[in-house]
Amino acid sequence: MALQGSLDVEGALVLDSVEDVAQLEAAHAAGTPVVVRAADAAGVKAALARPEVSCVLVDDDGLLELDLPELTYG
Repeated sequence: MALQGSLDVEGALVLDSVEDVAQLEAAHAAGTPVVVRAADAAGVKAALARPEVSCVLVDDDGLLELDLPELTYG
């Protein structure tokens, strides 16, 4: 995860959600990094659940402190 604006995403496919699985898979197959913006913990979890996603961008630096194992496995 990274804070929005702190990472150069030029050349990456930047999305607001992971809903379009075909788009994720096509970008990954083409070797294009996939970056997803997330506004909350649920969005972070959904993005990181997709193997095609290289990075999740967040606006709230508090989200960088999420306990990802706890979020994922409870």
